[in-house]
Formats: sequence, structure tokens, C-alpha cells
Amino acid sequence: MIGNLPFVACMILVALGLWTLLAKRNLIKLVIGMSLIESGVNLFLVTLGYVRGGIPPIYTFAPEGAPMVLPTPQALTLTSIVIAVATTALMLAFVVVIYRHKGTLDARKIRDLRG
Repeated sequence: MIGNLPFVACMILVALGLWTLLAKRNLIKLVIGMSLIESGVNLFLVTLGYVRGGIPPIYTFAPEGAPMVLPTPQALTLTSIVIAVATTALMLAFVVVIYRHKGTLDARKIRDLRG
């Protein structure tokens, strides 16, 4: 039913994130690009654990021989989401500090620490 659509969505999210990281110079847009890549990877992990007609692993009264959905990718995805929220908050805090000190969000204009 869903076929390869989730994998295509993963590729689109990661490609948009990479394009944002490579083409944009605004620090907020760079943080958004990182978030897009993280979302694409999370979708990929969930898609890998999908089993057609599978029963959730928390269901204890499953019939004998019924296919079960893999719980490991779901646990990895939840962990990845928590880490992504923390790193996004840290990156945005860095952006706020940079803006207060430099007065700009352009990555080309804040490269003062060259040796």
C-alpha cells in the first residue's frame, strides 16, 4: 500500500536539509537544515522497522506466528528525537549569542577568528 513512498520522503527531507546547509548563509536557516536532516533520518529508522500487517510489540495477546513490528527502530527514533531537541536548542542558543555580539546572522560576516 505505501510502497517506497516513505523512502522517497526520507530522501527528499535529507536532500532539502543538505541543500539548505550548502546554499544558505543565515544561521537560523542552517539550524532548520540540520533539523530537516534529523527528521529524514528519523523517518528512515521508523520506515525500516515497519512490517506489513505487523502487530505492535506491546500487544501481549498476539496470535501464534503473527508478524511483530520491530521495537528497536522505534526506541532509537525516540532517543534520536530527544537528542535532536537538545542539540537544536543548543544551536539556537549559540545563534542568539552570536547575534547579540555581532549584530548579524550572516555566516560570512562572523568569521573574525581566522588565524
